[in-house]
Amino acid sequence: MDRLLKKYSQKLIAQRLCREGQPLLGALDDEIIWSRESENISILEEVFAGLNINSILFSNTMEPFKSIIDYLAEYSADSDNLIHPDDTETRTFLHDIPVAENFTGDEIISGLKKRKGVIIPGRGIVTFGTVSAEQAFITFSSICFSCYVKFMTDFYFHSRGLIPMKGNPEPIARKAADIYGSFISEFSDYPEINAPYDSPSKVAESIVETGRLTVESGMVDSFFGNISVYHDDIIYISQTGTSLDELSGLIDPCPTDNSTTNAMTSSSEFSAHRSIFRQSTKKTILHGHPKYCVISSLLCDDLECPNRGKCHIACTRERMIEDVPIIPGEVGTGPTGIATTLPPAIRNRRGAIVFGHGLFLTGEKDFSDSFANLMEIEKICFNRYRELTG
Repeated sequence: MDRLLKKYSQKLIAQRLCREGQPLLGALDDEIIWSRESENISILEEVFAGLNINSILFSNTMEPFKSIIDYLAEYSADSDNLIHPDDTETRTFLHDIPVAENFTGDEIISGLKKRKGVIIPGRGIVTFGTVSAEQAFITFSSICFSCYVKFMTDFYFHSRGLIPMKGNPEPIARKAADIYGSFISEFSDYPEINAPYDSPSKVAESIVETGRLTVESGMVDSFFGNISVYHDDIIYISQTGTSLDELSGLIDPCPTDNSTTNAMTSSSEFSAHRSIFRQSTKKTILHGHPKYCVISSLLCDDLECPNRGKCHIACTRERMIEDVPIIPGEVGTGPTGIATTLPPAIRNRRGAIVFGHGLFLTGEKDFSDSFANLMEIEKICFNRYRELTG
């Protein structure tokens, strides 16, 4: 248990969400085990006693997340002490994010009875897991991502004079962009395992390597995203619920003739991957959630559009960022699912952005081109955002 608590503490630090020494993780074994000593343990043990949970995570965040989250929390009273991001992770996983006024057992319990995480202004975020500490880590990471996307999206509309924000958000937005810009400009690692693949094990090695780099580059926050290779009439795809930086042994080989049931445990977006491979000659698919690709998909100035609020399923506009289309689509199949909307949009292109969801890319033979395009398109979106917000 100690090993797992240390693992997720280090992940939070490696992903630049928390500083060394900030994360406090507790997990229930025969008794509650804590990752470190803290004066806050007594309150968090009240939360354990008041909820049917297996683990709990409390930590403040490092910049720019701290200022962003504190800003959103400060003005959440205008919306019933709830933060309402518009990205797909929030829509399908978080729904909304409650804000507690004080760091007390009762207020934290009240928030966690409704949602998977709660923000305490000036103090940080509390999340929990019912099965494992990984669940608490995933929720914490998702809250940071969703708050960042919401704040920077709101600042775009504020800077354009369309929807004003309260207070003075500009220094926070500038600092957030500066920090992110410095990081992505410094990242220089790219996949080294390239086609031709001479065995299934080589395919797996390529997927594992690319998944790890996708997390290290900040193009996905460990958990959300998926990756696949089409090789010898088999789609090798990351399993559902897996972290992209821990894919070894968690890749499903799914024959295209449906001769196995492996697809049952594969990524929830397997059907979209299969449709793309069927409709093109591409051999790899990489899907991540780069922050500014997601933000860019949310930046539509038509506030009077009759489909506003339903953009993720009903957008009828043709929207492009250079050669990359922005399309609607929700997770799954059906007429508005990405298994339907994505394959024709990406067929003759290097990638497509799904509204509020993230970037899908295809590779001709391996991940050398798709990963390079992941980084390039995110930089295009980032630079475009900075130009639009002045």
